[in-house]
Amino acid sequence: MTAIDLGLPQLGGLDLVPATDEPQKAKDYKSDQEVRWCPGCGDYVVLNAVQSFLPSLGLKRENIVFISGIGCSSRFPYYLDTYGMHSIHGRAPSIATGLATTRPDLSVWVVTGDGDALSIGGNHLIHALRRNVNIKILLFNNRIYGLTKGQYSPTSEPGKVTKSTPMGSVDTPFNPLSLAIGAEASFVGRAMDSDRKGLTEVLEAAAKHRGSALVEIYQNCPIFNDGAFEVLKDKDEAAQRLIPLHAGEPIRFGAEGEYGVRRSDWGGLEVGKVAEIGEQNLVLHDPAIADTSYAFALSRLGDQNLNHVPTGILRQIDRPTYDDGARAQVEQAREAHRPDLQGLLRGKDTWTVV
Repeated sequence: MTAIDLGLPQLGGLDLVPATDEPQKAKDYKSDQEVRWCPGCGDYVVLNAVQSFLPSLGLKRENIVFISGIGCSSRFPYYLDTYGMHSIHGRAPSIATGLATTRPDLSVWVVTGDGDALSIGGNHLIHALRRNVNIKILLFNNRIYGLTKGQYSPTSEPGKVTKSTPMGSVDTPFNPLSLAIGAEASFVGRAMDSDRKGLTEVLEAAAKHRGSALVEIYQNCPIFNDGAFEVLKDKDEAAQRLIPLHAGEPIRFGAEGEYGVRRSDWGGLEVGKVAEIGEQNLVLHDPAIADTSYAFALSRLGDQNLNHVPTGILRQIDRPTYDDGARAQVEQAREAHRPDLQGLLRGKDTWTVV
């Protein structure tokens, strides 16, 4: 099924209304609300990056919508001078699905956290991804429940001591990227709050992608889980742990590019020294591989200890979107002996309740 042609310009396959000829700036996307997060919160950095990035879309602000659930990150809609909605816990993807399906002229974004998206909102997230709804999901991962004052979350590491796990968590945490790829998400990426350039690049690619795009953002909570990703911000440690992904290039990293990724004997991916692996055996990164096994293997290179952390775009493929299909069905029904939409909805068997 194809999208209904509304005769409007396209951005990432969306029928969108372009902005005025006057160039937009980051300040145009700042609302009049006081930004209130804890001092040092990574949300400030992400908000600034998003506000600076949005003008590049070339859209009118009224054609951009941010929908959030519940959590610290979910204050986002208040701080952006676009349309927005602070919805209910875990249900932002569902509300965004309805909006994206009925309004193809809108660029729809979801802002959520690791608790909001992966606990109470888990079902809503995976179904939005498998349906390939044309929405962009920013998942802030700080590995803790910040808004409710420090309980462990679905991404907290095993043994995590919190107010709700005083003897340490016995849960096995989610890998958000593995979960998204398992749900057949057509775009999956990761960035860090401290990496403005990398974050912006992934956001730009997500905005241009047609379909569900999930971007996990490592974000520090200075009050309840301070330093969760500190090892990735140390220059020397980061060089040995962060694995930047660039389409069409060999996957290698390290201060001197001394480490690389190759196919393992059992069919997965593994890290080793390039001198031992051989440059000819390095994997060329291709996020457009339709089979999910490659992107899934990339997501499994890292663990909760952050020994290896792929960043950038892991998966980016084209496949039909749910909202295109739904709108196409409505159009087909209108053209095929169903001029009355109510007649289509009522069908042959209807009841009147009195």
